[in-house]
Amino acid sequence: MIPAEFDCIVIGAGHAGAEAAHAAAVMGARTALVTLSLKSMAQMSCNPAIGGLAKGQIVREVDALGGLMGRAIDATGIQFRVLNRSKGPAVQSPRAQADKYQYAAWVRQALETTENLTIIEGKARDILVDRDQVTGVTLEDGRTFQSPLVIVTTGTFLRGVMHVGTEQTEGGRIHEPASRSLSDSLTQLGLTMGRLKTGTPPRLDASTVHLDSLEVQHGDPVPVPFSFMNDAIHRPQIPCWMTYTNPRIHDLLRRHLAESPMYSGQIKATGPRYCPSIESKIVRFADKDRHQVYLEPEDEACTTIYCNGISTSFARHVQDQMIALLPGAEQARIVQYAYAIEYDYCSPLQLRRNLETRRISGLFLAGQINGTSGYEEAAGQGLVAGINAARKLQHKDPLILSRSQAYIGVLIDDLLTKEIDEPYRMFTSRAEYRLTLRSDNADQRLTAIGREIGLVRADQWARFQIKVQHMAQLTEYLKSERTGGMSLWDRLRQPQNTLADELVDHPYVKTHHLSSEVCTAVVIEAKYEGYLARQNRLVADFQTLETRLLPQGLEYDSIEHLRSEAREKLSRFRPETLGQAARIGGITPADITVIQVHLKKKRQSS
Repeated sequence: MIPAEFDCIVIGAGHAGAEAAHAAAVMGARTALVTLSLKSMAQMSCNPAIGGLAKGQIVREVDALGGLMGRAIDATGIQFRVLNRSKGPAVQSPRAQADKYQYAAWVRQALETTENLTIIEGKARDILVDRDQVTGVTLEDGRTFQSPLVIVTTGTFLRGVMHVGTEQTEGGRIHEPASRSLSDSLTQLGLTMGRLKTGTPPRLDASTVHLDSLEVQHGDPVPVPFSFMNDAIHRPQIPCWMTYTNPRIHDLLRRHLAESPMYSGQIKATGPRYCPSIESKIVRFADKDRHQVYLEPEDEACTTIYCNGISTSFARHVQDQMIALLPGAEQARIVQYAYAIEYDYCSPLQLRRNLETRRISGLFLAGQINGTSGYEEAAGQGLVAGINAARKLQHKDPLILSRSQAYIGVLIDDLLTKEIDEPYRMFTSRAEYRLTLRSDNADQRLTAIGREIGLVRADQWARFQIKVQHMAQLTEYLKSERTGGMSLWDRLRQPQNTLADELVDHPYVKTHHLSSEVCTAVVIEAKYEGYLARQNRLVADFQTLETRLLPQGLEYDSIEHLRSEAREKLSRFRPETLGQAARIGGITPADITVIQVHLKKKRQSS
């Protein structure tokens, strides 16, 4: 029998909801996860892949803190690649294609076997509040569950509308209903809502695509795992394929452009600039006569193909003609037509750094409801929301990851200090300290934090400690061992040296059974020692502003000499630290100085 009371209720079982529910439950909160259907948990509604540029770093951070996503993709991935291998380690990112059905099944099993977690099938209708404090959730079927903590992770379901040509269908994704009442409930609670748009490409029956005629894209010969708990990937790997659009396709789409919901005025919301639809591409890049299309298997048996690169909302008959003109897909059968979807989101300016709303105590938001895109961004937010809900229950300070600690910290800080006018996507260029926020060292940055808050398991902690010991051991050896009057450590720092490539086969490494992961980490530390030292000094300067908390009730209109624009921006964004204030668009260094002088005078007069 399902209990009527919980410590925490999570609404939505996508990538944000899965991480939130798992984290809260593992940390001791009696947690309920409300989902429309057990079959729809952790679905890959769009691209059947995890990771990518900057996103791979987030997955590693989720794993280092004790989350699920890294282990899930390692168990179900069908092609692994490290992107940007030819560039420096700061911008290298792991990415993997997934068997999307196995991925969802893995996450579902992990959640079903998580202690303290109850999964409830149902549709949330209202968030119950008493005196600006969450008290529970009511479902559409009338059931009510009491809880002082609610985490909303509804993805694209809030008043979702799908567009295929002139056809409009209410839904959160294909074959699943939208949620109007929950959106209304959030509005009635005083939260400001907006509209965003995203979309998907068509899926093809793989048996009807001439894959043999296309350019093959294989994964890495030796797949690199996402999770720090795994040494290797032992699953069979399968290829992807590449094809291209052509002038005939572009001419077809231009002829029908006025019928596209994006250009007819049917779609009002803003879509992701960095993941444009094919109709946007032919308009924005009119001089290009072709665009890449990656044909990505959606499952290990390669039964369906995801056409990455041609997201669209054109009518079905236009999609049929487009696919018939696509090289390799001339006889392909579309098994799911592409569609665009508009949905409600909450302005993240209404959040605190712990992802709790300012207006309602105990109400947390995570994922696309905060204006982000991507499974990885959702997972990172869900993890932080789940952790902080549990810590609120424990009467402990929230976990706040700074921009110098994690890409997750960059993500959340950006949401709180920048205007969201399109779905937010993470890039390495958004991180000022990306040399220290690498994918390879996420465990060194975050595992101790995950252990301290009670999310990192004992086996993960023991494995991490061994790695740290081995790194220290190898570093000491390299600094003490000399050849030709130079230490091996200094040799590693020299350009064009071969020791870095040979280190994994060095007799010392073999004798002491040191892993390639340890060797890679130590080589990076040696090669970039000077750069890292310089960045660490910048981080120290950054922390000076980050630790200066601003009074929550600070009246910016009363601060003498503060510019009008600064007063308006600061009153609207309500930054929690001087560092956050400095990153708000339109705020100048002079404004920060004025605030510091004002606060100093107040301290002296009190």
